[in-house]
Parts: sequence; structure tokens; C-alpha cells
Amino acid sequence: MLDLIRNRRSARKFDGRPIPTELIDLLGESLLRSPTSKNNRPWEFIFVDDPTLLAHLAVCKPHGATFLKEAPLAVVIVADEKASDVWVEDCSIAAITLQYVAQSLDLGSCWIQVRKRFHDSGDSAEAVVRRTLEIPDHFRVASIVALGYRREERTGVPKEKLDYQKIKLNRYS
Repeated sequence: MLDLIRNRRSARKFDGRPIPTELIDLLGESLLRSPTSKNNRPWEFIFVDDPTLLAHLAVCKPHGATFLKEAPLAVVIVADEKASDVWVEDCSIAAITLQYVAQSLDLGSCWIQVRKRFHDSGDSAEAVVRRTLEIPDHFRVASIVALGYRREERTGVPKEKLDYQKIKLNRYS
């Protein structure tokens, strides 16, 4: 696990190869095994591999999503906010679980924030995604994770470059 954490880097350039069904099934299983508060599981996951839909999702906000149009797969993470007061946290845990499992399968990934972001029109990015994928109103869109085979390899941050001043023992000071 530590090697996955050391080597995972966001991938925004994909080589276009489709992801085999067996790997997509493993990604889905990992999401359904993702921990949630009180095992409430308020999330649901929309796997998108349709190029037209990916192109629409790529413009849900002006920055940080355009690479979706070249990704062979995206997972949109949504949740019923009435099912849990910590749905944002539950969705975030699912997203990082997905990213580490993708890394273990030699897939690249990149997390895209949707919640609290806006489209060029002034609509929320969430509303754009909801309309594009026909998501019911009672679900909130937390994020999208783009997935695919990396077009370029990036190395992890060396241990000596980590900011260990961010770690405190017992007290902040």
C-alpha cells in the first residue's frame, strides 16, 4: 500500500486504450467496499465511457475537467445528502479508494471537484453534471474521477521533499 501511495500521481493524459471489463468490475467492487460513516453508504457511482457524455462532462466547469474528453472512463460520485450528514466525506473516501485501486491496476486517475464549482454559464458544475447524466434532484454530485492508461509516466515525490513540518506530535506547537 505504501508503494501505491508513494507512486500515485494524477494522470490527465491517457493513451486512448479502453479499460477491460474485468478491471472496471474491480474498480466497481472497490467503490462498493469503500468505508462510510456508520456503514450508511449514501453514495452511488455512475460509470461513464460514452465519448459524447465524457465531452459534455469535460466542460462542466471552466478549469480542471477538460481532460475528461480524452479519458476512456470516468466515475461520477454522487450521494443522497439526506441519507448522511457526512456524505461529502464518504464520497471523498470512495474517490481516493478508487484512485489507489486504479493505481494498483496500472491505471492512471485524476480527481475532479464538482461540488461548489461553477460552469461558465453561472450554473453550478453540479447542475451541469446532473442534467447531462439525468441524475435525480435528491442526489448531490461530489466529484468525478477520470481513469485510463497513462500516456506518460510521472514519478512520485521523493521522501526528502515531503514537508515533515506539517506533522505535529501531541500538540500543534
